[in-house]
Amino acid sequence: MVTRRGFIDGVSAAGAAALFGVPPSALAATAEDGAGTDTEVKARDAIREVNAGMRASYAALKSEMIRRLSPVIVVQNDATGGTFTLVRGGNPQQSVRPVPELFELAKSISHVPQGIFSILAAYLSDRLPNLPNACRIDPHDLDMVAFAGPRSDGWSGPLQSYAATLATARSQLGKANLPHQLEFSCGQILDEALQFIRDCVSSGTFDMASLQEFSAKTYPSIRTNMTYAAAAQISGVEGLMRSWRDLVGEKAWEDLYTVVLSIWTTSELNQASIIIRRCMNPAKVATHLIDLSTVEVPRDPVFVALDNLARIVQDNVSAETVFPTDPAIADAFKGKEDLLSVEILDQLGAPTGASALAPLAASACPVGKQKPHPAV
Repeated sequence: MVTRRGFIDGVSAAGAAALFGVPPSALAATAEDGAGTDTEVKARDAIREVNAGMRASYAALKSEMIRRLSPVIVVQNDATGGTFTLVRGGNPQQSVRPVPELFELAKSISHVPQGIFSILAAYLSDRLPNLPNACRIDPHDLDMVAFAGPRSDGWSGPLQSYAATLATARSQLGKANLPHQLEFSCGQILDEALQFIRDCVSSGTFDMASLQEFSAKTYPSIRTNMTYAAAAQISGVEGLMRSWRDLVGEKAWEDLYTVVLSIWTTSELNQASIIIRRCMNPAKVATHLIDLSTVEVPRDPVFVALDNLARIVQDNVSAETVFPTDPAIADAFKGKEDLLSVEILDQLGAPTGASALAPLAASACPVGKQKPHPAV
């Protein structure tokens, strides 16, 4: 197998320069010094050890930090409103699921259109109908989702199976002791879904227009369900925050850190974060409320939260200590930016700050244009 290092070592300095757009003169010194010799390998390994030593010290400090973080609230979002854990002195003290069951029940029925879509999506046509939002659907994305196409009838069995689940829920709905308005809206959603499925199965077909027509009929009832779900979550979370605030005391609460773990699709305007920020010290909420995006639910959410929080806290102090004369660099060091990002943007001739990515997204790929870069 050809490794990256073996490939690069196997081309001439001029060839590498042409490949990566680097002036040949920038590589001449490396070639003359005997690239790949034992002397160079040892020298470069010695350089790498500097970073290894830094990382070892950084990890040791972080490990000590984790045991001292206090007070911290860790929130692991899930379908039932989330698990909230109070941490003091690095140790979890209480784990609570504060959101009333009504939250889960209201959301469960609201997800019916998404459940139907998930069964039918692979069998949609990749030709967009004349719908108001057709221009908002990326044709390539649609092609990836609708991989089976409308000629297959593989959707019929799974859709009828889901219909049986919906029918059972509909028959039991009156016994769930839900508020009257919520029971009515849930019934409306289930009735529309069952009728849509019956129509699809009897005709042996469906299309995107009919799917969107069905979902539009359910939307008013879904809004009602969202009203109940939101009220349940607010009451549960705010009640728990009041209880824990009394427990830890006003002075400690002023320095409260909260880490909210959620999957990427809900990591902005996160439900729990919106509610919790109102309960935190207003002067510190911008830096002490941390929304942490995860790929999947971690096995140990508390450790993941504390490990990341320790990094954030020590970086906040390190930034102002190591780079006291350059506030812009200090802000990058203690934020989500990589320190090298500003320099890369500068060399690419792109603006920095919030608008940095806009011109990059619109620009053409430079590969093959042989654009020169500074010697590295």
